Amino acid sequence: IASARGGPGSGRKPRDLSSGLESHHCLPGVSASGMGLRLSQKFVFLLFLSGLVTLCFGALFFLPDSVRLKRIFLSKNESPLNKPKVSRKPSVTHDARTVERSVGSRTQEDWTPPRTKMDPGDELAAKNDRVTSSSHNGASRKGSDYEMVKKCLLKPSLGIDRGKPSDTQTIQRRDKIREMMKFAWDNYRQYAWGKNELRPLTRNGHIGNMFGGLRGASIVDSLDTLYIMGLTEDYKEAKEWVINNLDLNSVRNGEASLFEVNIRYVGGLLSAYYLTGEEVFKQKVLELGEKLLPAFNTPTGIPRGVINLGSGTSWSWGWASAGSSILAEFGTLHLEFVHLTELSGNPIFTEKVMNIRKLLDKIEKPHGLYPNFLSPVSGNWVQHHVSLGGLGDSFYEYLIKSYLMSDRTDEEAKRMYYSALEAIEANLVQKSPGGLTYVAEWRGGILDHKMGHLACFSGGMVGIGADDSVPEKRQHYLDLAAEITHTCHESYTTKLGPEAFRFDGGAEATGTRLSDRYYILRPEVIESYMYMWRLTHDPKYRQWGWEAVEALEKHCRVDGGFSGIRDVYASTVSHDNMQQSFFLSETLK
Repeated sequence: IASARGGPGSGRKPRDLSSGLESHHCLPGVSASGMGLRLSQKFVFLLFLSGLVTLCFGALFFLPDSVRLKRIFLSKNESPLNKPKVSRKPSVTHDARTVERSVGSRTQEDWTPPRTKMDPGDELAAKNDRVTSSSHNGASRKGSDYEMVKKCLLKPSLGIDRGKPSDTQTIQRRDKIREMMKFAWDNYRQYAWGKNELRPLTRNGHIGNMFGGLRGASIVDSLDTLYIMGLTEDYKEAKEWVINNLDLNSVRNGEASLFEVNIRYVGGLLSAYYLTGEEVFKQKVLELGEKLLPAFNTPTGIPRGVINLGSGTSWSWGWASAGSSILAEFGTLHLEFVHLTELSGNPIFTEKVMNIRKLLDKIEKPHGLYPNFLSPVSGNWVQHHVSLGGLGDSFYEYLIKSYLMSDRTDEEAKRMYYSALEAIEANLVQKSPGGLTYVAEWRGGILDHKMGHLACFSGGMVGIGADDSVPEKRQHYLDLAAEITHTCHESYTTKLGPEAFRFDGGAEATGTRLSDRYYILRPEVIESYMYMWRLTHDPKYRQWGWEAVEALEKHCRVDGGFSGIRDVYASTVSHDNMQQSFFLSETLK
């Protein structure tokens, strides 16, 4: 086999084995009278045959479409190509009102796909069978009806006038944030309507290169915020834009980030549907979900990071190490894709993300840690860089939230989350000389004593997972959550914090490098404030949140909206001219 592949250091071209087979009767040692081969030649001949068989079966195994295998092994009349093609549309657009199974009646079986591991090459044909089954056996697998979804909510969704606080100060502060949302939205509507984001200084729209041909990211991302803040007319206008202008069939070209499209468009539409029950959001999100599926067509089922929503072609980011996929990107799909299955009755969405989880659960992890780069071809780690910040962050968040969202039945997500958390605490959690608890980054065993703003979500994450840990660790995790949140508050020296802050060279939660000092309206620190308030009702978390509101007003509000800033420590503010969609969908919420 080595000689056939021109093995390492061989210095020769691959051998043409087929010519040897055709002319073996002329090999030395074979007489015209039919004498047998010598023992050594028999060995060579058998070695050659075994290599040929190996190559043939190897080629069959790596064919990307299992239908090709069926062409070889089935007769012409049995070929799947002679079967009528099955449209996937019924699985998306069937009438939701004929539902017989509610989200609230889910069993563990509903949440966990079959345990039998499927070879990637066999997946497409099996998928076609599943689509056929979900289309024609609707009585047993139909999408969830909104009224049934509402019945299974643990509490009524707050929305509009529900959950109004009793104290005057909190009402006034909440009204102020609502005014900020209205101001940001009105400027987007006036200067950037239909574009993805607003440039508030130049007062024009920004399309960007993360969403392919999709438009209106700020509209879709803001639907649920507009609704729960009671901005009814603005919500209705946004809904009309989705109805009339979010045309997914016209999307043909451009690089779309699977991750960004999922969290902003898929997540935005799902949230809007669950809050309002408007069927248009369900229809649009299921159409979009179908367009994301080709990204998973890899040898391992790990999706590539970039997809052309028109052609279905996918590839990895050019900056990603050795064509790898990014942990935070392929690990931040589970919540939305499970609901795509719930709403469509098509199991393919859940199976795609469960396959990712199965691979990650099975693969060997250095010190129990999950590195940030994974090859979608080999299924192996590409680099041993571990971070709770950028490139890794939301994978961990989706584990614990998958468990909670399943009504605490998804034991696999629970086990993986707490195992990861133990490894993080053992290897990454550090204490600074000044007593601040932070989460360092890990590069092949060497700690980098910095923490990103993105990693500050972990205070809230550890907090919401505390109650479901083993009893003896519940208070420990709640304390750890409080310590991490306190550290992130300390990085907000101007009540807004840098993109990354360090704990080396005498620095304590400070952005020592100019390139780390920007703030782009991110929500992570404020998110942890919110979770910790909900969990502890310690009033300091509300006060910290209000300090951030005041800083946003002082440093980020401009005449045309809200803008990120280039240096949180500078006495003179320099704006970056971008009102991110997540400012409306997350930070203000």
